[in-house]
Amino acid sequence: MEKNEILKQYGTDYQEMTKRLLAEAGLSDLIPGKEARIGIKPNLVSGSTAEYGATTHPEIVAGILEYLKERGFSRICILEGSWVGDRTEEVMKLCGYQELSERYEVPFYDMQKDRGVKKNCAGMELTVCSRTEEIDFLINVPVLKGHCQTRVTCALKNLKGLIPNQEKRRFHTLGLHKPIAHLNAGIRQDFIVVDHICGDLDFEDGGNPVVRNCVMAARDPVLVDAYACSLLHYSIREVPYVELAWRLGVGSADLSRARVRTVGEQADEEEALPYARKTVDVQDAVEEVESCSACYGYLIPALDRLKEEGLLENLDTRICIGQGYRGKTGKLGIGSCTARFSRSLKGCPPLEQEIYEFLKAYLEEKEKDREKPW
Repeated sequence: MEKNEILKQYGTDYQEMTKRLLAEAGLSDLIPGKEARIGIKPNLVSGSTAEYGATTHPEIVAGILEYLKERGFSRICILEGSWVGDRTEEVMKLCGYQELSERYEVPFYDMQKDRGVKKNCAGMELTVCSRTEEIDFLINVPVLKGHCQTRVTCALKNLKGLIPNQEKRRFHTLGLHKPIAHLNAGIRQDFIVVDHICGDLDFEDGGNPVVRNCVMAARDPVLVDAYACSLLHYSIREVPYVELAWRLGVGSADLSRARVRTVGEQADEEEALPYARKTVDVQDAVEEVESCSACYGYLIPALDRLKEEGLLENLDTRICIGQGYRGKTGKLGIGSCTARFSRSLKGCPPLEQEIYEFLKAYLEEKEKDREKPW
């Protein structure tokens, strides 16, 4: 498989179609020897199972494991760290990865518990999990989906699960895009298997899955992310970390040179995905400064629910969220960073339902104030 190729396989037997896809790609020939230490990095961002469009289907990882073991590779591990709002050990159990680890006798390493080490990533010092330094060949298994802060998340952003929680928080103070690009210059992913089965096109935490029943394979994370952007109707300039990674030499975002081909039968449906703009529709209600993904990720779908109920029109101030509000005062805030605000919901992060109920009470109160005779 060449670096400018993106292979696609459609179907519903995700494990077997993954194995066929890897055989077509010639994955075993790309790995430097049977003794190579192979790491598999799924997306287990939160406690949301794969059918909700947030996390990597375990059947895909099972297909990768069987393919590798059938060809004599034995030094394999799974490594992942969930977002700050969840505990990896709970998410991996819920999403079927403990059973997967036990069935195939492959260790699962929780990156939230791993030691952090400083690393020069193309001129930017970042803290990465020490286990990444012990991997000879990294197979990245992201979900192609939307993201409430970066618009799109696929191969490049998925490596954020390989840094400690404290560094994840710092990424948000740095603006997300630049550190994501530099992280990929510091941690090389050698092969990508994209879960394009039913990703949520708006929220990284899932809940609105759009079924495509597709698995993709690629060698260039920048190219496959540029392709993901095109599928979700974004230019790479709207997702700055893709273009930044291209400039850093991580890969190429030039889709004119990409060779996209389908293995086996073509999809019954048109490839084009619907436009997803729920985040854009409600983000004007928010004043966000350096917020963590979990906190912001729970706020946006809560706002979408309130908008659908017609309550968001009662909002009389912007909702503040993020680390930039620590120690500051204001009117209405979400999360512990806004603890000194007049109205603030505690939690690091507060969950979607908690945010929904807190804001609903506030908005209903404002609606009653509007209805009072003066």
